[in-house]
Amino acid sequence: MKFKVVIEEDKEVGGYVVSCPALPGCHSQGDTIEEALENIKEAIQACLESLAEDVVKEAASKPYSKVVEVVV
Repeated sequence: MKFKVVIEEDKEVGGYVVSCPALPGCHSQGDTIEEALENIKEAIQACLESLAEDVVKEAASKPYSKVVEVVV
């Protein structure tokens, strides 16, 4: 299954925070982007194992989304 994730630099503590918007509450972190991505894979797997099968299918089939930056 493919999931989109959002990676943000943690400027206060250092490293990176990563989340999976399709699975609310599914977050992880790492000292490097690569480590954060490996860690979110484990977090996603743990989230999927705790969810019912129909919820997993719904999360994986959410419509296309894109994170963009706007200036106000």
